[in-house]
Amino acid sequence: MRWLPILAFTLLIPLAGCATTRPGSYFVEPNGPYTLDTGDVVRVSVYGDTELSNTYRVSDSGAIAFPLVGQVQVRGQTTSVAASRLAGALANGYLRNPNVAVEVSEYRPFFIQGAVRTSGQFSYVPNMTVRAAISTAGGYTETADRNQVTVYRRQGNEMVRGPADLDFPIYPGDTIVISERWF
Repeated sequence: MRWLPILAFTLLIPLAGCATTRPGSYFVEPNGPYTLDTGDVVRVSVYGDTELSNTYRVSDSGAIAFPLVGQVQVRGQTTSVAASRLAGALANGYLRNPNVAVEVSEYRPFFIQGAVRTSGQFSYVPNMTVRAAISTAGGYTETADRNQVTVYRRQGNEMVRGPADLDFPIYPGDTIVISERWF
């Protein structure tokens, strides 16, 4: 009997190495300024030219097909950089001193899967959190582990993942996975 507490303690020490990172610490970093990517729809306004002012979808190649100038790469660019690129392309023989503005008209969707009522792709709303995403997906299922949320996010050329709490900000293109509990 005297050995029982020592044996239990000895068996529990290796389990301490299995502890997970607390939800307050992230591998997935909150992003800085919003950058454009495939699936975004942008509203381009060219001052003084209503025929060029329109909405355009960012293609799979990361470009928008713009009249007169063709494909203009915008993937990974902020809206102000995209406006500068478009103005530069238009100034190259088409318009003199073009004034171009770009704004996001429709964000690319986010994805949620796992122990939620309706998994899938949903429209992103600015300043969205994990809590809002779960609500958008119809809430938790009965088997959901409400303490186990993982967010997958593209950072540069790689996909990273990390634990998140309910107030963690999500971005367009994120994938949120709600785990199930097994007891």
